[in-house]
Amino acid sequence: MSLNSQDDERSSDVVSTIEEVDKEVARSAARNRYHPVVETLGAASEIADQIPLSAICAAIIGAGVVADRPRVAQAGVKMMMAHILSNSVKRIIKNNFKRSRPEVMIEEQTYECEPGESEGGHDTSFPSGHTAGAVAAATVMARDLPQTAVPALAIAAMVSGIQVPRGKHYPIDVAAGALLGLAAAYAIHAVWPKRHGHSRARSENS
Repeated sequence: MSLNSQDDERSSDVVSTIEEVDKEVARSAARNRYHPVVETLGAASEIADQIPLSAICAAIIGAGVVADRPRVAQAGVKMMMAHILSNSVKRIIKNNFKRSRPEVMIEEQTYECEPGESEGGHDTSFPSGHTAGAVAAATVMARDLPQTAVPALAIAAMVSGIQVPRGKHYPIDVAAGALLGLAAAYAIHAVWPKRHGHSRARSENS
């Protein structure tokens, strides 16, 4: 056996081990998916679904405009952009990579994790879209409106953390969603016109 073949085999073994641990953690956590606390927090985490999160971003934009607070309106716009970016990338991944949700693995005793066109919500576990959106929006909010950092990040942590116990995602799905959300937030910050942002901030403080 060549060295390359041995390396490939070791890499495959490592990936398989990580995947099995990921599945086992999800299976263990999801035993509590029907607990009232988990169900309540799970329902609350729907605030990070596409439409509710878009509505929140729009409300922040509107509040900033009505109150004549440019920094707030700007933060809302950036939150919306980060949310849209993370959601778009998430959708591309989900459409082209199938992974059975933990609840499906547990209740139907079926599991798949492979590249390929997804067939519906049951096989779109990777990555966690709720986590991506929540982290993207909270990161922008914490950066642009520091006084909101603690509650914004706490909500994002709740949304992310409850996805495994409620049987919707594996830990790796959540980690990938968090990384995607962070990347989207920092991408929007990187391309946002700095002079435009500074002038708005000065006008609010004047």
